[in-house]
Amino acid sequence: MWKSLVIPLLAVIGIIVAARVVVQGSIPPNPSPPVIEPARPPYGSFVAGSGLVEAASENIAVGAPVGAIVTKLHAAVGSDVDAGDPLFQLDTRELDAEMAMRRAALTVAQRQLARLEAGTRPEELPPARARLVAAEAAVSAARVQFADAQAQLERARTLGHGAMSGEEMTRREFAAQNLAAAVEQALAREGEARAQLALLEAGAWGMDIDIARSHVRQAQAAIEAIEIEIDRRTVRSPVKGRVLQRNIREGEFAPAGALATPLMLVGSVSPLHVRVDVDEYEAWRVRPGAEAVAFARGNKDISAPLAFARVEPYIVPKRSLTGASQERVDTRVLQVIYAFDPKGLPLYVGQQVDVYIEAPPAVRGRGQPDAGAAGATERGTQ
Repeated sequence: MWKSLVIPLLAVIGIIVAARVVVQGSIPPNPSPPVIEPARPPYGSFVAGSGLVEAASENIAVGAPVGAIVTKLHAAVGSDVDAGDPLFQLDTRELDAEMAMRRAALTVAQRQLARLEAGTRPEELPPARARLVAAEAAVSAARVQFADAQAQLERARTLGHGAMSGEEMTRREFAAQNLAAAVEQALAREGEARAQLALLEAGAWGMDIDIARSHVRQAQAAIEAIEIEIDRRTVRSPVKGRVLQRNIREGEFAPAGALATPLMLVGSVSPLHVRVDVDEYEAWRVRPGAEAVAFARGNKDISAPLAFARVEPYIVPKRSLTGASQERVDTRVLQVIYAFDPKGLPLYVGQQVDVYIEAPPAVRGRGQPDAGAAGATERGTQ
């Protein structure tokens, strides 16, 4: 008989347990406290946005002008630099060899110019003068011989054909003609010797000196071009600031051009800027010069007032994501730039902050608050 009572008893117990589970499951659980208490906006009406800390000069991605091996690093991560301070050095061995060749070419051009400007060597003048004297003596001797032959020819003509044969007369005529030609040749050699002496005494031609000076300037310009190229191989800081990131080491090849990961990241960190992304549907509420406050992520007690810097009046696609589940990623944002003293807010470049900007309330129709816009604003602050 007891066996006939076990099954109904078990059924009753199962019903009681099921009812208890159903009742307990219908009771809403107590909400768990947030892991991190969110920051409280200090304004009655505000626009919330996600801010990204950046350098006041914006984050400058420093690259290499040419692809080369890095031979020396001058700046470490976190070191302060002035504008023009070297950051890293690229290999210049091929430029150094080219510089040696250019300097040798400059030396040759300078010596050629110096030779022309110095004029004729003193040792060259006495031989030239001696050649002129010899040429003048040759002219005098040729003239005497011509005069003698001319006199003999005139005497023979005076005596007539009976005193000598026609052949002798012809011979004397040809002799006189040959001596006349010899005089002309002697005069030509004298003129050549005189011209050569005048050329030596005059020195270098002015046009030749100008050409030599042009060659010197050309060689100097080539050296300056190499010096500029060598100086370009020393990559320098464009601004006074701090080295925020370094992604290159000695001995590595530094590619030229824009890179996804910059070789170095430099920026001015005093003050720092916060680039606040305001969704485009609330951009109309932002007023230039409006007050704002920034809170550090994860600690509502770390905050600092922000000083308005500028509004970038171009709506851009949203790039900085906060990771919130309700965040829209297909929206466009207005970027508002604020400045703050890093001493009052211990933040780093690249860190995200929560920013609240004082703004007029969202209204619709006849001045009534738009509950939907207000709700959206509150959701943006969570």
